Amino acid sequence: MTKFEHSSAFTRRSVLLGGGALVVSIGAAVSLDTMLALQAAYAQGAKPPLTPDQLSSYIAVNADGSVSAFFGKMDMGHGLNVAIAQIVAEELDVPFKRVKVFMGDTANSVNQGGASGSTGIQNGGKQMRMAAAEARRVLVEMAAGLLSTPVEQLTVSDGVVSSRADAAKRISYEQMLGGKYFNVQLDWNKQFGNPLYAPGKAQPKKPSEHKIVGQPIKREDVAPKVFAQEDFVTDAKVPGMVHGRMIRPAVAGTVPVKVDESSIKDIPGARVVWDKGFLGVVADKEWDAIQAAQKLKVEWSQIDAPFPEQASLYDHIRKASVRKRSVDKENGSVDEAFKSAAKVIEAEYEWPFQSHASMGPACALVEIKDGHVTCWSGTQKSHFVQEGLALTLDLPVEKVRVIHTTGPGSYGRNDADDCAMDAAVLAKAVGKPVRLQYMREQGTGWDPKGPASIHKARAAIDAAGKVTAYEFTSKGFSRIDVNTNGGKPHDTLAGQTLGVALKSGDGFGVPAESYAFDNKRMAWETIPPLLDRSSPLRSAHLRDPVGPQIHFASESFIDEVAAAVNADPIEFRLRHIKEPRDVAVIKAAAEKAKWETRPSPRRDQSGNKVSGRGIAYAQRNGTRVAIIAEVDIDRSTGKIWARKFTVAHDCGQIINPDGLVKCIEGNIVQGVSRTLWEEVTFDRKSVTSIDWLTYPILDITETPAEVDVVLINHPDIAPTGAGEPSIRPVAAAIANAIFDATGVRIRRVPFSPDRVKSALS
Repeated sequence: MTKFEHSSAFTRRSVLLGGGALVVSIGAAVSLDTMLALQAAYAQGAKPPLTPDQLSSYIAVNADGSVSAFFGKMDMGHGLNVAIAQIVAEELDVPFKRVKVFMGDTANSVNQGGASGSTGIQNGGKQMRMAAAEARRVLVEMAAGLLSTPVEQLTVSDGVVSSRADAAKRISYEQMLGGKYFNVQLDWNKQFGNPLYAPGKAQPKKPSEHKIVGQPIKREDVAPKVFAQEDFVTDAKVPGMVHGRMIRPAVAGTVPVKVDESSIKDIPGARVVWDKGFLGVVADKEWDAIQAAQKLKVEWSQIDAPFPEQASLYDHIRKASVRKRSVDKENGSVDEAFKSAAKVIEAEYEWPFQSHASMGPACALVEIKDGHVTCWSGTQKSHFVQEGLALTLDLPVEKVRVIHTTGPGSYGRNDADDCAMDAAVLAKAVGKPVRLQYMREQGTGWDPKGPASIHKARAAIDAAGKVTAYEFTSKGFSRIDVNTNGGKPHDTLAGQTLGVALKSGDGFGVPAESYAFDNKRMAWETIPPLLDRSSPLRSAHLRDPVGPQIHFASESFIDEVAAAVNADPIEFRLRHIKEPRDVAVIKAAAEKAKWETRPSPRRDQSGNKVSGRGIAYAQRNGTRVAIIAEVDIDRSTGKIWARKFTVAHDCGQIINPDGLVKCIEGNIVQGVSRTLWEEVTFDRKSVTSIDWLTYPILDITETPAEVDVVLINHPDIAPTGAGEPSIRPVAAAIANAIFDATGVRIRRVPFSPDRVKSALS
């Protein structure tokens, strides 16, 4: 239960304690009229509407004194709930253990954007801080009336308001409000999602007053997850449910033209759901559903193979027509500066399609009952899935509830939202709740992919070795061919297979840094998708959308320019970076790693075993990260071990340093995996990387021996997010370390052993 079923915890019996008065440890009784008047002003027994302008949409004080925080985002593995509880407890002056955070249930939270863009604390935490501060203000004002004491003479500790002059004058939050709802309106900015902001009249505490925020409080959910004491989305069950499986074509873009339902007539309870390009099966037992999906005879339409050969992917990108071009940053006269350059340095970098490759394929359960829909999903964005389900099923959104249930991970737009929509179509067709589980080859082969891209950079150098101009252009598939969530049918496989009109978007990006060159241009270009409908290579958000590939290229190129002018890579960066916080993270990483000032590459190594160090840095939405990678390379095998990382991280105010360090460590490990191993493979018909053998990821024997983190805390600067920034420079840091060790520049990811060995030979 996450809301209160009882209309009021203040019964007449509990209020009328002796002589028609409420006794609240103040030595004198408070009249019933006073108590009821205060409650009428600030609280109510009936539940207010779940809207962003209601304080009750975010904070509740329960009858036992505990606090519920209703959060319209969710934790995808970073322990975000701990940090949010710290913020709420801090502002309310209650013990941390007394706060429980409820995340991503559309029945008790408003749309704060879900897990998106490292905004859990930056935006979501900001709103919860303001809501908790407002709740404290209201409770203290209620106490002032009940205690007949001015607000400025009251103090709060552990959820008890007391007089500074007379500690016997005291009343607890639960005595005033427990079990009722706040009846307080907030100043909502009329936006949903990440930008939602609805402050009250209260100002939050000053950072110097913080006692809970900033503490390294550890998560308590790891052991229950590891020891199977907590349900995952795969464990969701309701009475009468059936099991579903989807059937995807062997040739992308084809649709069923004939389905022989008699081919599965021997499987108990098996039933086919076929509508245009949508094809699935259900059965009472899960194994029967699997068997039905494998045995069903389907004749597919005939089309020309939709994809180019993988070997020609980057040539395809180079030659493809540009659907959209955007010059995001430009200063000076770039073209003129290149005309007068003494020397021009140019390079091109390549990045493949990548899969989310979550630990398990998506699962969802959808129940349609009495005109209402309930969906259990591992989605990152429950409220958008709610909207998508309403549109898919042609129902009012208020009749749909989505309950975020821990899934196999995500970090971007993986297959979770598609699974929820597919399950809904199946459930509507068969009239029963459907638990749909994708298979491994569908989870890896058919999830939306991180886009493939090329990146061209050039720098103009004058006779004195000064950089006089810099140009950087990315060209690739859009990061929003399908959008960041399943809120619209055209962005889901269910919608696309059912034939809805398409609406592919265009988006990419440019490097986020503060290099100050007199003439500078940064631009991006997007190209059309290889297949416009129901494609296993449709592109969307993958952790830090397009950040790793952009900064792999830009930070590799900065190193190349430094080497060309025979400068130390850090000294060269500091020569051109102008923002003090950027300078500080680079210097902090260098000091911690004991960086030796010298140009790259090293000149003192021979033999097959060599080592090197590399630096890369980036900004992301206000956060700054500098990374130094130390790698060992076996020339004979091409195998790379990214042995040690030193990370300096500045995200403004730190809410929980323990959670932050673990978040950074996770970013580093995933970044190493994407740099060394991860690449979607495909032939002319479809994706061929469909499991852990064909889509290898970093294994535990290859993880770094050490990730040394330097946290730079700015308590007076608002938090700017940490879920993604530290993955951004990883690939470039490794690439620069490889160059430092070998003198060879590798410009295509991943750095697989075969590719490295070939490059070194």
